[in-house]
Amino acid sequence: MVWQPEIEELRRRQALAEKMGGEAGVAEQRKRGKLTVRERIELVSDAGSFREIGQLAGLATYDGNELVDVRPSNTIIGLASLDGRKAVLTAGDFTVRGGASDAAIGNKSGHAQRMALEWRLPLVRLLDATGGSVRTFEQIGRTYIPTNPTTPGVQDLLCRVPVVAAVLGSVAGLPAVDSCLAHFNVMVKGTSQVFPGGPPVVKAALGIDITKEDLGDERSQVYESGVIDNLAESEEEAFGMLKRFLSYLPENVWRMPPRVETGDDPKRRDEALLDIIPREKRRTYDPYRVLDAVFDRDSFFEITPYYGRSRIVGLARADGYPVGVMINNPKRLGGSMDVAAGTKVIRFLQLCDTFHLPMVYLADEPGFMVGPEQQRQGIVRAGAKMVCATLRTRMPWISIIIRQLYGVAGQCHDRPGGMFKRVAWPSAHWGSMHISGGVSAAYRRVIDEADDPEAKRAEIEARLEALSSPFRTAEAFNIEDIVDPRETRPMVCEFVQMAQPALEMQLGPSPTPYMP
Repeated sequence: MVWQPEIEELRRRQALAEKMGGEAGVAEQRKRGKLTVRERIELVSDAGSFREIGQLAGLATYDGNELVDVRPSNTIIGLASLDGRKAVLTAGDFTVRGGASDAAIGNKSGHAQRMALEWRLPLVRLLDATGGSVRTFEQIGRTYIPTNPTTPGVQDLLCRVPVVAAVLGSVAGLPAVDSCLAHFNVMVKGTSQVFPGGPPVVKAALGIDITKEDLGDERSQVYESGVIDNLAESEEEAFGMLKRFLSYLPENVWRMPPRVETGDDPKRRDEALLDIIPREKRRTYDPYRVLDAVFDRDSFFEITPYYGRSRIVGLARADGYPVGVMINNPKRLGGSMDVAAGTKVIRFLQLCDTFHLPMVYLADEPGFMVGPEQQRQGIVRAGAKMVCATLRTRMPWISIIIRQLYGVAGQCHDRPGGMFKRVAWPSAHWGSMHISGGVSAAYRRVIDEADDPEAKRAEIEARLEALSSPFRTAEAFNIEDIVDPRETRPMVCEFVQMAQPALEMQLGPSPTPYMP
């Protein structure tokens, strides 16, 4: 065989690449409870589907012309199938110089990003890497202006193909930002942290001693800031979340979201919906029971469940078609919109509009959250952003008002054009503001001048409450219909079916750019 020596050399170099950072580096990775980069790729990909690109890239050591060793690149890229659908994969190898982004060989991450954009395939990032390292200054003999070849183009990538990221270790600098340059991200409890600069950087800049866990684990990144969407108990569970999220989305914005057979009758009428909303307005209910009754069984996938908890958002299926879902959570702030929930919802609306998912909103909105804390956080400006984000959407949208709709926040359930439908359950009530607070403001003088102010207040509230029946609103055709709650699922499924031709007319990039 003429080229046998070269084939043997190829196999040798491939074997060196698969050693990653060597026995010591791999042992340290396992000691920290983490999988190696190649184990991760094998776990997230369909069996035997990964096709590596640039495996031979590395820092070679020669004795004359004889190859002694190769330190492989700390970035692995390639094509893989995830549940039968092709995607571009990029993964950081922490066993090689801590995955430092400025220690990479060539622009492999940029190549993967361009490939996803030009081949119109989803991009999956497995992040276990740091950003720049001062060791690089010594190696190259100079400092450098902070630019990165992977950054240009990401603004177009997010508007054209799904991008997901899993944080699988201590991720700092550019990789930390990469985790947010995605439509969905997840971290692993106990082994993952995210920060722009780690504890040594914090110590040097601020004089504060802090552990990497206190600085950037799930407590701050998932529960407090919402930087990371979902939390997994293991790397395997994290990969399952990535694949489930992608299962609702098309491969790119020029394709329709995939429909699957769920075996759930689109005409199913759930009797529990008739009793789920209490007559007493101060009593709560379980919003997840509503979702279970309306959408295909076991199809709801919640996004960012621990942040902005007064609004529940996620992906589901209606008669097998993927849809975006929102419902207020009366068990958190009474379901009212605070700054955190608004931030979450804006990003979710962009996701659904970018990838052609109809929106189903089960509304129980008491209004924007009031009080000094929300004032300090800028609730008014956040509310203005929420209004604009809603009005910019173009996907088919159906709102079912299941309990209440008040104030400017209540306006964020519709938009002036496009395929839009709005109905209400008999339990619904609405207005520019709540009657109890509104009476105190609008009738202050009348109440103050009454012989019995509390009795006068109660009298006025009772008079106005009599006008709040949803049937009076329906008489004025200010609502399309009052519907039997048990008819909600058949109505939603029919709407989503009818929305498909409208969505096909919207294929391609959205006129409103996606902003992470």
